[in-house]
Amino acid sequence: MTAVSPPDDATPTPPEPLLEMRGVVKAFGSNVVYRDMDLAVRPGETLTVLGGSGTGKSVCLKLMIGLLYADEGRVLFKGEDVGEMDAEALTHLRRQVAMVFQGGALFDSMTVEQNVVFGLREHTTMGQVQMRDRAVECLTMVGLGLDFDPEILDKMPASLSGGMRKRVALARSIALKPEVILYDEPTTGLDPPNCDRIANMIRKLQTELGVTSVVVTHDIQTAWHVSDRVAMLLDRRFPYVDDVAAFRVSEIPEVRNFTQRRVD
Repeated sequence: MTAVSPPDDATPTPPEPLLEMRGVVKAFGSNVVYRDMDLAVRPGETLTVLGGSGTGKSVCLKLMIGLLYADEGRVLFKGEDVGEMDAEALTHLRRQVAMVFQGGALFDSMTVEQNVVFGLREHTTMGQVQMRDRAVECLTMVGLGLDFDPEILDKMPASLSGGMRKRVALARSIALKPEVILYDEPTTGLDPPNCDRIANMIRKLQTELGVTSVVVTHDIQTAWHVSDRVAMLLDRRFPYVDDVAAFRVSEIPEVRNFTQRRVD
């Protein structure tokens, strides 16, 4: 039998997901966050999760990294079920999947250098000089290198602005060279110039490091700037997932009402 070639304009098959949720149910007591929820994250993309306050956007990230577990369904990383991973496998997962928490979550009692190399100290055999060099490299990637401030390594988080703390958190997240970075409300509490700066950093890291990114945000402008695709959380599921260009001009009432309300 002769194989039939697909037409030239055939839609290419999407790559296998790097992260995937299948039929996920998650509740906290009587508060049902997800009900039969599906979501797939493709390798190399930036997927932004949009939704109203208190709808459970951040729960999605915590399920991906094993900080929370699904009550039903499966959360998969490279086809492996996160819910079935033992402590060793979870440690390996968290070296590959980094999370930038809302507010940065820096250790207040540690210097910038100590914060950035924290994961290196815990998970590698690198020496002090190697770790310091890696800290400088990562800080430079996020615009906080020694040319920006020769004393940056020795500063304490309390002496930094909100935008700088976010960037130090970004530097810490890339120190272990992860495959995936999860961002939980990365621009919350920042003024517009710093929001733009963080959004540019997210795009830059994706481009330069080839990482896959999942961004949880309520900031529509950040979503438009950083995303390849957008997933909208509504009624405990992700009923609308599409390329950012299609999402921006969507005439679906729920999508249009949500995005326009936050842009106008």
